Amino acid sequence: MRKLYFLLPGTKGKFGGGGLWAELNTCALAQQICDGEVVTYRQREDEHPFLTDILPQCQPESAMFIIGWGFDVPKLIPQLRGQNIIYHAHSANYGFSLPPEIPIITVSRNTMGYWGEHAANGLIYYLPNQIGDEFYDQKRSRDIDILVQKRKSSEYLLNDLIPALQSRYRVEVVDRYVEDLAGLFNQSKIYLYDSAEYWATNGVTEGFGLPPLEAIACGCTVFSSVNHGLSDFLDPGFNCHKIAGYSLEYDCDRIADALATLTPHTNLLSLSLFT
Repeated sequence: MRKLYFLLPGTKGKFGGGGLWAELNTCALAQQICDGEVVTYRQREDEHPFLTDILPQCQPESAMFIIGWGFDVPKLIPQLRGQNIIYHAHSANYGFSLPPEIPIITVSRNTMGYWGEHAANGLIYYLPNQIGDEFYDQKRSRDIDILVQKRKSSEYLLNDLIPALQSRYRVEVVDRYVEDLAGLFNQSKIYLYDSAEYWATNGVTEGFGLPPLEAIACGCTVFSSVNHGLSDFLDPGFNCHKIAGYSLEYDCDRIADALATLTPHTNLLSLSLFT
């Protein structure tokens, strides 16, 4: 079996985020069945080899390169000419095309549908992202009424909904890296996530949307947008609520009702995903 090289621009600093963690998790899963390694190509790191250092020694019969950082894909493909390449597709709408000899593994059905249209002659597969074993309902006391992560949040969420809620509830707005995200979810009753505006502004899509899934697994009631990859697993009225629905007052009323009748949705999530 060929060795898998997972190409990432870097694994520290500005490259941190959901896409990075998802790719690192995929590499760790692959390492359970074959030889796999993270390789960086923009930022040199002591823990990982650098692409231009290893590429001259890589032979196609013994190596496979996994590329996934959307903005960099058009630059990486010519650099890897003659090698075996797989595109691990998270977000879509980056505007590049792929030759049919490059298989595409998509993390959501939304992204799979995009490439089904734009790479009709390519091989396309579906492999959703994994959530870590630490994301489960720990049955702890929840002293945070409402949790929000500032990054990717809409202007409506930050400037209208949160101020309207802060006078009535304990609202935690997180604008930092959280080491123990599962622990934070387990302290929270409701998690708000509204990324539709962020992705529309940036012109690409929500590839998967791990935070709402992780929050549900930890027992939070989730109010979320259902754009792009989120629609793979979110079912408004069943395992979540649609945020930004109709009016600010209506959102506030629904959140108040959810807090008054709080029920973890972990079992409902399992039903919606696997039945």
